[in-house]
Amino acid sequence: MPSLGIPELLIILVIIVLLFGASRITGIAAAMGGSIKAFRKAVREEDGDAAAKPDKPDQNDTRA
Repeated sequence: MPSLGIPELLIILVIIVLLFGASRITGIAAAMGGSIKAFRKAVREEDGDAAAKPDKPDQNDTRA
């Protein structure tokens, strides 16, 4: 199966620009960037919450 090289990717990019227009593509890219930023922020907040609150309390009770 042939892989996509630089010339093929450039042709695909030109076709996409012709279909959607440059301004619409920049809007879509900005929206995707904002979504990725929000996702990363949520992941960092979740990691911080998990580190601050342990799942199980320490049990140092050693009954026989």
